[in-house]
Amino acid sequence: MSQPIPCTASITVNGDEVPLDGIAAHTTTLDWLRGRGLTGAKEGCAEGECGACSVLVARPGTDPESGAATEWTAVNACLVPVAALDGQEVVTSEGLGTSSELHPVQRELAVRGGSQCGYCTPGFVCSLAAEFYRPTRTGDGACDHEHGPNGVDLHALSGNLCRCTGYRPIRDAAFALGSPEPGDAFAARQAEAPPAPRPTRIAVGGAEFVRPETLAEALDLLVERPEAQVVAGSTDWGVEVNIRGVRAPLVVAVDRLPELRGLTLAEDHVEIGAALTLTEIERRLDGRVPLLAEVFPQFASRLIRNSATIGGNIGTGSPIGDTPPALLALDADVVLASPRGERVVALADYFTGYRQSVRADDELIRAVRLPLPLAPVTGFHKIAKRRFDDISSVAVGYALDVTGGTVVRARIGLGGVAATPLRAVATEDALVGRPWSEDTVRRAAAVLAGEGTPMDDHRASAAYRSAMLGQSLLRLFHDHADREEVPA
Repeated sequence: MSQPIPCTASITVNGDEVPLDGIAAHTTTLDWLRGRGLTGAKEGCAEGECGACSVLVARPGTDPESGAATEWTAVNACLVPVAALDGQEVVTSEGLGTSSELHPVQRELAVRGGSQCGYCTPGFVCSLAAEFYRPTRTGDGACDHEHGPNGVDLHALSGNLCRCTGYRPIRDAAFALGSPEPGDAFAARQAEAPPAPRPTRIAVGGAEFVRPETLAEALDLLVERPEAQVVAGSTDWGVEVNIRGVRAPLVVAVDRLPELRGLTLAEDHVEIGAALTLTEIERRLDGRVPLLAEVFPQFASRLIRNSATIGGNIGTGSPIGDTPPALLALDADVVLASPRGERVVALADYFTGYRQSVRADDELIRAVRLPLPLAPVTGFHKIAKRRFDDISSVAVGYALDVTGGTVVRARIGLGGVAATPLRAVATEDALVGRPWSEDTVRRAAAVLAGEGTPMDDHRASAAYRSAMLGQSLLRLFHDHADREEVPA
């Protein structure tokens, strides 16, 4: 075994800087923390679904108007490589409070019976603490089953599972939280900038983890080492590491590259940096792309959306990713960067086979580009066993222009019905130039039911998937039946 390459990598954990000495490239943050005796974070599923491993990371603020330069962001420690947090600040449940001086979140969970067996409680504490410190949380007294009078959004806990089914006291604890007290150190920290990402190279046992400083450096690495595994949020790769034991000789982290983190609202397009997380995109777009606004709440959980990137969701090439159907409906382009320059590929032409694409080994997805103006009739339908935090059996994205009662343009993206995400071209043709009427839609729905090559698997049968496609278009029509005339 080769000797470790000396490095100066470190993480600030609960206020103390800790060196990253001798760690393997695939070591998760959860395993590293537990190895240091911080055992509040637990492994429940090892794939980012249960939230028992939740910790807080200091990340750049997503709302400039809030005045918070830093946001405490909850992430799944079981998925994030610890090397990816070099130079960053992490807070675990142990760092939020002590047995003699509980954090407000810990106190409310304790006094309201929100901790049952206690296994998942530290994860709930960290996720709820992120919501407690969310700069845009404001309480107006309004309350429903998902939002408290104190402005707490229970979707902040959507990636946390209580194995003792104690959800009502957890909700009660969340809705009882006030605002951070004056002098709260974590709230005060938000006024200062988060740690800047720094270049990292860790090599142990013949495997390396590298965080390049620039896009050019990352592309050069891909030329030299085409076998490199590119990661951003690691919500897909982390599962491969944990569940399937997959290892890579070189991991290249691109999540903090500034060239991949822009968001541009131009007159004729919206450009979204590939390394922006879904939470960052959701908050920065703030509903400006209604179809994507429908996708975000249905995409996994807040914990996953805090790490998962739009470029990663496309780059994995999964036929059941949630963003590709919507992006196909939006006529999205993919901007690919390489040492040779950039090229723009229509997303409809990007996928070539199961987890395969036109992207070359030395290319990275730099951005996703959406043309403007946006179609006014849109919808995203995700058919899954659970309402939230689930993998889709079928996903459909719609974007239609209806003028004078006639469909003048239609784009429909599908997921879960073929080896790749795809456009429902035959159904689009069955709609365009015809009246926006129930008769037209029923005929087109029959066509849509035959699109793709759905298969039987443990999530759904091929017949069910086909039936859901047809019903989906009928649902869209009835949701927009009053849209007899829509400006182009």
